[in-house]
Amino acid sequence: MRAKPSDTKLTGLFLDMLAAEQGAGPNTLDAYRRDLTDFSEFLGRVGHSFADAETQILRDYLADLDTRGFKSTSVARRLSAMRHLYRFLLNERIRTDDPAAILSGPKRGRGLPKVLSIADVDRMLRRAKELSEAEEASPSKRLRALRLYCLLEVLYATGLRVSELVALPRSAAKRDARMIVVRGKGNKERLVPLNDASRQAMADYLAATEAAKTEKKKDSLAAAKWLFPSFGESGHLTRQHFARDLKELAVASGLQARLVSPHVLRHAFASHLLHNGADLRIVQTLLGHTDISTTQIYTHVVEERLKSLVRDLHPLAEK
Repeated sequence: MRAKPSDTKLTGLFLDMLAAEQGAGPNTLDAYRRDLTDFSEFLGRVGHSFADAETQILRDYLADLDTRGFKSTSVARRLSAMRHLYRFLLNERIRTDDPAAILSGPKRGRGLPKVLSIADVDRMLRRAKELSEAEEASPSKRLRALRLYCLLEVLYATGLRVSELVALPRSAAKRDARMIVVRGKGNKERLVPLNDASRQAMADYLAATEAAKTEKKKDSLAAAKWLFPSFGESGHLTRQHFARDLKELAVASGLQARLVSPHVLRHAFASHLLHNGADLRIVQTLLGHTDISTTQIYTHVVEERLKSLVRDLHPLAEK
């Protein structure tokens, strides 16, 4: 009788498929790996594995997550990972059934994204601009302030994912570029327009980095392919570093740090566009969403705008 493949081996095969066939990126693969490792550890404690677990065992695992205090969103994500895994095992004929097919997830309402007002974003942009122009700042502090202002202008102008933003190539700051090519999830490329403010911010920041070069660092900086280079392992500014700088800027702008993150600014970009009349399909394209249902989380903005239009413009509306 042939031995059943281990959970570790099956996880590896599954992740290889996601990377090769669906273009899953490192962050997606890491998330699946963590979820499936936790699931495998539970199965091991009750004497089972991916290859022989039945539906009731999967239900027991979901109940265990609930006992451990996992939020419904986290439970739903683990269930999604299990469903994808077992569909893969069925397709590869490693199993003859799909024990996850009839499982139902926790009931949950989809939360509305946190959104900064236009006035809040303006306050942050003004404060970042002030810091970048502070004459008393040292050259290194001024360069960091210019970088933060550039990051903020580009993020609010484009709605990029933070991973896309920090990994922009140096070529994105071409003098006459009206559009930039962004490589997003699944290694898919899309064109995103730039406004004048973001183009100017990139030009000022790039000029400052050129001026700050020393003979010692000239070669390494000149060869850097990133717009926001770093001497860390990634070669460019990390998401975590930018998020910390952004929260510090929020506090300096009189906002609560917990309300501000790169993702919140991406939400602000989408919501403010829709509020001003942009088409949902256009916003979907700009955000790089494969499915329109992902973008529809912002429809509350459209609904409020429609209500306002009817209230203000309908001839029979109460004045």
